[in-house]
Amino acid sequence: MAEKKVTKQAPAKGKKKDEKAAEESKQSTLEKEVRVPSRLGIIYKKEIVPSLVSKFNYTTVMQVPHLDKIVVNMGVGEAVSDQKVLEEAIKTMEAITGQKSIVRKAKKAISNFKLREGMSIGVKTTLRRERMYEFLDRFINISLPRVRDFRGLSDKSFDGRGNYTLGIKEQIIFPEINVDKIVKILGMDITFVTTARTDSEAYELLAAFGLPFRKKN
Repeated sequence: MAEKKVTKQAPAKGKKKDEKAAEESKQSTLEKEVRVPSRLGIIYKKEIVPSLVSKFNYTTVMQVPHLDKIVVNMGVGEAVSDQKVLEEAIKTMEAITGQKSIVRKAKKAISNFKLREGMSIGVKTTLRRERMYEFLDRFINISLPRVRDFRGLSDKSFDGRGNYTLGIKEQIIFPEINVDKIVKILGMDITFVTTARTDSEAYELLAAFGLPFRKKN
């Protein structure tokens, strides 16, 4: 009885090429989406720059401060004893920023907190350019109004070098977070890094973008 020959199917090269092409096309589309001028980016160039030039008597537009980056930082000390808290923080951070986050490690050991050097203690994301403006737009117009008993932002949180930091107690103010699926309430710090030389210039810049500071007495 003749043996049957087993014919191996050749890998579908065409299919793999199609899948690769589709993935590259998808990535290209995402990159193009990020490069599309944002609403706040356009407002900065057309409205905020002329306004600040007039207010501070700059001799050239190159002196006008701009928003350099937004840093979102979430400390999760509980991750030392519960890794799920860190995983929740990563998912939360990437959901609200739309960008991959970086896990922060402990730089030194602290025996009282059972903390060893190199242990994961937080996550951080740095937003620039269009992603930064897009996040700021959503934060001002959608997230902040969802804060309970919100009465405006304090103007006392500038660092003397034109940067402003505010704290958020609950991640549920961001519409990207499904309240029914969260494991733990997490807070975060959001820092707006500007090129302003003084806090007063940074204040006017951020207020022009729409950050709702409390009215000065």
